[in-house]
Amino acid sequence: MQFSTEHRTGYTEISGNGRLNMVAAPKLREVVGGVVAAGSTRIVVNLADTSFIDSSGLGALIGCLKLARQAGGDLRIACVQPQVKMVLELTSMHRVLTPHPTAEDAFSDD
Repeated sequence: MQFSTEHRTGYTEISGNGRLNMVAAPKLREVVGGVVAAGSTRIVVNLADTSFIDSSGLGALIGCLKLARQAGGDLRIACVQPQVKMVLELTSMHRVLTPHPTAEDAFSDD
């Protein structure tokens, strides 16, 4: 899975394509850690091109959420695909990581 980072007004968007699994999870943590270390603490993970997520991927998202919050920010998810949404709901993680329809909507309520 490849990740790209784009700085937007008020937040940084991280996008990945493919499967967020035990292979890709450490890379996501690394990318988010770099973004937070660079001073961006409001992060949106765009999951539009993420077709699959497993427990390692969920763990990475939660770890990244904690990292952003410890730095005084927040991490939100957007553009969640059906398989990913199902996993979030089955694990009740949608209560912690509320899916937003678009990256722009993720921080629009602030």
